[in-house]
Amino acid sequence: MLSIRMFEGFKFKQRKTPIHRLDPRPKFMIALTIFALSLIFANVMVFLLLFLAQLPLVCISRSVRRWLGSIKGGAILAAMIFVMNFLTGSTLVFSATMTLRFLVLVSAFSLFFMTTSPDDLGLALEKARVPYTLSFTFTMAVRLVPTIALEAQTIIDAQRSRGLEMERGNLIQRIRNYIPILIPLIVSAIRRSTELAEALESRAFGVTKDRESLVELRMKLSDYATVIIALAVLAIGIYVQLLITLPSLDTGIKMPALWKF
Repeated sequence: MLSIRMFEGFKFKQRKTPIHRLDPRPKFMIALTIFALSLIFANVMVFLLLFLAQLPLVCISRSVRRWLGSIKGGAILAAMIFVMNFLTGSTLVFSATMTLRFLVLVSAFSLFFMTTSPDDLGLALEKARVPYTLSFTFTMAVRLVPTIALEAQTIIDAQRSRGLEMERGNLIQRIRNYIPILIPLIVSAIRRSTELAEALESRAFGVTKDRESLVELRMKLSDYATVIIALAVLAIGIYVQLLITLPSLDTGIKMPALWKF
């Protein structure tokens, strides 16, 4: 299933590239800038530009294949967004705009998590004065979600090899076909969480509040330059949105709404 493989594009893999060597904070600033611009604008050309602007960063990070996997995995959800917008009376361009907005966000956060170590992310959260228990919970979720998604794909392949046809039957039957996948996946997740809880308890997790990190994050000149560039792009985006009227491709072609309230 492509939607499950999408999570593989959010899994960190160590590489020696300029993007990987950046501090987590400027990389998060890039993702946050793209997120903010995605909320500010509703223009298909802006979203296309944001999407294409990420391609050089993906190439520099040498993560093109995994990035494409996350985009392909999100294609099903993107198609659903397009169809639902179009069938409820939105124009063709507006439906494409909402679809591109989703793909831009998937791409931005996929790039962030692919190039950011969960350990460095936890240290960055601690630097931001986030309580250690919350930062630890978040980083563990970042670690476990791709692992559980990969395990789900393994269960699906195993059940298919035993003759399970997931695409067979009507909608109710297809939902029932997922029961042999969900039950072992839930059991595996519960077992994994129990083992993690026992491991934390055996190491006296949370006993002391005064913690010292073995590694200390330090911002370099390239990190500061990245933050400045991201802030400048965000400022230009706000300026354009407030004072400049962008051309629109909306032709008014739309599907009549199927439901009217």
